[in-house]
Amino acid sequence: MRKERKHYTSEEKVNILRRHLLDKVPVSDLCEELGLQPTVLYRWQKEFFENGASAFQSKERPARQVEEKQKRIEFLEKKVQTKDEVLAELMAEHIALKKSLGEL
Repeated sequence: MRKERKHYTSEEKVNILRRHLLDKVPVSDLCEELGLQPTVLYRWQKEFFENGASAFQSKERPARQVEEKQKRIEFLEKKVQTKDEVLAELMAEHIALKKSLGEL
């Protein structure tokens, strides 16, 4: 019977990596203790280092990005509304023309 997988939170993963990197606990000991494959631990370490720059980003930057995205959304909503209005006007003219020609 298979053993059900344990899903670690990001905080747990960081604590496990901290034990390896700072406390110098060997990977083999950690894997044996936690029932992990070494490849899993090395994958976590790779992801940790690839995404480590986000820890040093300013807290203002994401807020600014959200603001810029919100402005973009508002601009696109206005554009869609204008397009809908133009289409409605064109359809009204089209129907009026068909009525005048006796097609409706």
